[in-house]
This record gives sequence, structure tokens and C-alpha cells, in this order.
Amino acid sequence: MDFDRETIKSMLREQRFWADVPEPDLDALAAVSTVRDFAAGSTIFREGGENHFLYVLQHGHVGLDMNVAGRGRVRILSLGPGEMLAWSALLGDGQMTATATALEETQVISAAGKHLVELCNASHEFGYQLMTRVADVLAKRLVATRLQLLDLFSPSAMSGSTDGS
Repeated sequence: MDFDRETIKSMLREQRFWADVPEPDLDALAAVSTVRDFAAGSTIFREGGENHFLYVLQHGHVGLDMNVAGRGRVRILSLGPGEMLAWSALLGDGQMTATATALEETQVISAAGKHLVELCNASHEFGYQLMTRVADVLAKRLVATRLQLLDLFSPSAMSGSTDGS
């Protein structure tokens, strides 16, 4: 199903990731964005592969998994509506650090990283807002990762005890 620019703009306006983006920037963003649907269980992108699109979830949930030596594929994060994934697309090479899998019927609004960078160059205010939002997401994920590491290397996890002793 194709979505027109005004529909995409309305969808963007509803997402918390794009909250408070000025109308002209939202219009420019809608012009370079598309809506994509992923069936439950489908792979959105693979760890080590290339992906040149930034995604913000409209509906559904996505699991992010990484291959861990000695453990195989490990779920590191689950994302829901309004959350962003594939930030690497903004860096140019689009090298993915995880595999993203739709956990249920999922809809995203996507924009090519190169188009977003062009918008950033055309409007430094938009660029500042976008990079601030991405930095906020990455900072929260870094904290979550640190907490996972603390849990992984806690004395109870290291000893194999599940009762805290």
C-alpha cells in the first residue's frame, strides 16, 4: 500500500521520536520517507550487513539480536512503537551491529540515511534536532547495555546461583 506525503506527515507527527519537529522540517522529512510493512518473523536487517535506512516503528515490535561467541544469537533489546532503529544508516556505511527481526506484524516509517543527511545539511536546526534525538536514544541504550553487563558479570551470575547466595 502506498502512502501519500500528507499521510506520512501525519504518521510522523504521531511518533514520539519526531515530536516537536517544526512543520517545514516535518514536511521535508515526509517527502523522503516511506512506510514499510514486515511480517512477523521477517528480518529487517542482518548483523554485519548493510542497511541504508533509518527506521522508526509505527506499529509492532522488533527484536535486536547479536551473535555472541560461545552463546550464539542473543536478544539484546526489544523495541516498540515510536522507537528508532538502524541509526548506522546516518553514518554513511550502514554497517549493522545487530540483526533486527519483526516479532509481530510491524510497520515502520523509513528514510534513507543519505536523504536525512541532505536534510541536515539544508537545515542545521533539523540536523541538530535529529542528532540530539539519535544521541538520546544511543545514550539510553548504552545505559541499558551497561546494566545488562553488570547483571551478566554479577557474583550470582558468575557462580551460577539463582537464589542470590
